[in-house]
Amino acid sequence: MAARREMLLGCILGVLICSSNLFTVSQGVWLNLPPSGTKCVSEEIHNNVVVLCDYVVVSDDHSQIPTIAVKVTSPYGNTLHQNENVTHGQFAFTTQEAGNYLACFWVDGHVQGDVSVNIDWKTGIDAKDWDSVARKEKIEVSMLKIIPLVV
Repeated sequence: MAARREMLLGCILGVLICSSNLFTVSQGVWLNLPPSGTKCVSEEIHNNVVVLCDYVVVSDDHSQIPTIAVKVTSPYGNTLHQNENVTHGQFAFTTQEAGNYLACFWVDGHVQGDVSVNIDWKTGIDAKDWDSVARKEKIEVSMLKIIPLVV
C-alpha cells in the first residue's frame, strides 16, 4: 500500500513539474532604436490585468553599453513608468482602465548606429510567477489533499 502511494505521488509530482514548463509564455520583442527618435510597443489590455515587463540594452561592445530612456503610459495618458539613463529595468502595474497601453523607448545621449533592446512583456496569467507556484512545499501540501481522494 505504501509503495503504491509513493509511486502515485512520484507520478503526480512528475506530471506537475513537466506541465509547469508548458504554461510559461511571454512575448519577447527586440527593438532596434535609431540614434535619434523613439520606438514604441503597445498592447490592448482589459481592466484589472497584471502587466510585468523587463527590458535590457544588448550591446556587442561590453565596455560601453549605451543608455536608453523609457516611458509607459495608460490609455488616458497617465505615466505608469518613466526611467532615463538606464541599460536595463523593469516595471509592473495592474491596469486601471481598458485600452491601449504604450511603452516608448529612445536612446539617451549620442551613439553611433542603432541600439538593440530586448523587451519581455507579460500580461495576465503569463505574468504569474509559475516557479513559485510549483515549489516543493506547495506541491507536497497539494499531494496530501489528493492522497485521501485516491486511496
